[in-house]
Amino acid sequence: MWNRIAGLILRNRILLLVVVGLVTSFMAYKAQFVEMSYTYAALLPDDDPASIEYEKFKNTFGQEGNMMFFAVQDPDFYELDKFNDWIALGDSLNSLDGIDAVVSIAHTWNINKNKKQKRFEFGTIFPHKVKTQAELDSLAAIAEALPFYHGSLINKESNTYLMGITVNAKIINSKAREPMVAKVREITDAFTEKYGLNMKYSGLPYIRVVTAQMIKGEMNMFIYLSLLVTAVILFMFFRSFKVVFFCMLVVGLSVIWAVGSMVLFDYKITLLTAMLPPLLVVIGIPNSVFLINKYHGEYIRHNNKIKALQRVVAKIGNATFLTNLTTASGFATFIVTSSQILKEFGVIAALNIMVVFVLSLLLIPIIFSFLAPPDQKATKHLDNKMTVWFVGKLEKIVLSHRSLVYAVAITLLVLGGYGISKIKSTGYMVDDLPHDNEIYQDLKFFENNMDGIMPLEVMVETRKKAGVLKTSTLKRLNKLNDSLRAYPEISGSVSVVEAAKFANQAYFNGKEKYYKLPSNQTKDIILSYLAKAETGADSKVLETFVDSTQSITRMSFRMKDIGTTRMAEMEKTILGHVNEIFPKDKYTVHVTGSSIVFFKGTQYLIKNLFLSLALAIFLIASFMAWMFSSKRMVMVALIPNLLPLIVTAALMGYFGIPIKASTILVFSIAFGISVDDTIHYLAKYRQELKATNWSIRSSVVLALRETGQSMMYTSIILFFGFSIFALSEFGGTVSLGVLVSITLLSAMLSNLVLLPSLLLTLEKAITNRSFKEPLLQIFDEEEDIELGDLRIAVIENKEEEKESAAS
Repeated sequence: MWNRIAGLILRNRILLLVVVGLVTSFMAYKAQFVEMSYTYAALLPDDDPASIEYEKFKNTFGQEGNMMFFAVQDPDFYELDKFNDWIALGDSLNSLDGIDAVVSIAHTWNINKNKKQKRFEFGTIFPHKVKTQAELDSLAAIAEALPFYHGSLINKESNTYLMGITVNAKIINSKAREPMVAKVREITDAFTEKYGLNMKYSGLPYIRVVTAQMIKGEMNMFIYLSLLVTAVILFMFFRSFKVVFFCMLVVGLSVIWAVGSMVLFDYKITLLTAMLPPLLVVIGIPNSVFLINKYHGEYIRHNNKIKALQRVVAKIGNATFLTNLTTASGFATFIVTSSQILKEFGVIAALNIMVVFVLSLLLIPIIFSFLAPPDQKATKHLDNKMTVWFVGKLEKIVLSHRSLVYAVAITLLVLGGYGISKIKSTGYMVDDLPHDNEIYQDLKFFENNMDGIMPLEVMVETRKKAGVLKTSTLKRLNKLNDSLRAYPEISGSVSVVEAAKFANQAYFNGKEKYYKLPSNQTKDIILSYLAKAETGADSKVLETFVDSTQSITRMSFRMKDIGTTRMAEMEKTILGHVNEIFPKDKYTVHVTGSSIVFFKGTQYLIKNLFLSLALAIFLIASFMAWMFSSKRMVMVALIPNLLPLIVTAALMGYFGIPIKASTILVFSIAFGISVDDTIHYLAKYRQELKATNWSIRSSVVLALRETGQSMMYTSIILFFGFSIFALSEFGGTVSLGVLVSITLLSAMLSNLVLLPSLLLTLEKAITNRSFKEPLLQIFDEEEDIELGDLRIAVIENKEEEKESAAS
């Protein structure tokens, strides 16, 4: 089959080049429409209980997690000009498109009691402009005497003052959010520069916009950096600008196809898909290396360019196809997860890895068929003294020191097992960012001064109309608030309970000691005051916390970014308090919010990624069983590739790198790539068996000499190619790059030393007749194929077709 494919490629060179050019032009046109993803990546499936509860909450009370916060720490905050500018700052932000509301201590409301009309009157504490310092001091004293705002808008102990803006639901998940956030920064920066203050920024909308911008910048940087690094390494190996240029051309076209395919599938750029273009460059280059190495080696043997190119496709096409198939399988396993972000990553990665293979298989033979044959300088790399020396040392180890090889492997296995036992599993909202990053630092500022920003919602269903306002319900809500507030990870709630306390304080003329739940005697009076209250167009007291039937209410807490491990403990604690306070026969309580969804989603993702790793191992083992027709050979082939995974997992344990969504990706990706070397080695080993009359020792040595150099070249390229991700600002990307690099380098050594050692030790026990029989025909080394012959064959075929048609 591959002999026929080689002929088709070389006979139809011009047509294939035109087709590739047209498709590339189409993909380039589509690629210009690719967009960044501005939505939060849903990690949970829609039918997950946590996802269902979260959607129910949003349907009842609307979008949560759509507030952007910024704060200053200033002991002189209540200076007249500065405070008036703070008010103007909030008014300017409120006028922006996409901002629904602004809240700060300067934009707060107070409740005043009208004894004559027996009602409450709601009004802003501060005017749009305060006229005198004395007036400001008086109003500030009123505002700071309202516990309702303590901990949420002000922290008097640290002189911290917060402003929050509610981002419109339509804006928050669209690219319009980016210019909106830029405008917010422009307005707030003008204020801080004027007064020499350091503004801190946070909130989920802000974090997502800034990280999306970082992703976009890194994607471009890594594309150029991957091309540069691989080009430099290729030149060091081949010493040929021509080879470097055409290898770069192949992977460059694959990047265009990848971005274009994202648009065709209607996928957007996420943290994962942003890594695909540089990944394709790094993963795609080894195809060209194997093809060019084989081309140069074949040409040296018989000085026939077209014959060499034909044999490149015919002799290693099958192995190259399977290596790309196994690599694609490692990525494709992500498709079986229920996470949309992983599905998209798996689909685009698997598809375009096969695209790289097709482009390499077509373009390398076609391009080099038009070029002059390689001269002695171009093929000099085949006799590189360093690689020849290194392969020779490996050969000596395999033939004479197999006991040492097994001792080292067993030692690594034992140490690996201990290291794996030390691995911890956790995940933080911004743990992918370095601790000196502004986003991380600002988040910690809010956690230390304003009890964090991660939304935690408790939705209570009373199952009765107006059941929320019953004294018994209010007392239970208050008890839950006090119980959870005792934990430093959780803030006090904003809820109907706090509103009731606020109203009670107002009823007793604003005295701070009356900020507590109304008594049974005063509750009905306060409700009657509220019923007749003039709240104004912008003050909707109960609607924020209670549904229209007053049977369902929410308690909005904020949490610190405590990590999924601690969050799992806290969820059990919260549910324990909920079950103790709210009888299940009278109340239905849902604990939800972005903090719960993130924690549940991360746990779900890690579980699914372990399953995808198991599936990757199964699929790749199946492909190898099909190729080699020997179950025992597959087991031997898997051992050198599983050992590096164990070593990498152990390093994670020893160095405290936790298992999380970004690091668990390492194993599926690395395993899919590392088995490429195994397939190339065993494919050559099988060919040598027939040539050496089934001499296992000779076949092992010849296969090591033949494939060792290419394996070294590709492993070095992959090592440095993945290492560029260590320059990322995202910890997960750094871990992915470093861990995959280490795994692939150790896999190369394992495949060059442990695999041949196992073949020699087990010998006839594994190399049965079914393995010896090649999947495809082994080609006659003396068969010459000329380009002119190929052209004549086309003409002859056409003449035969005409004759048959005429008859």
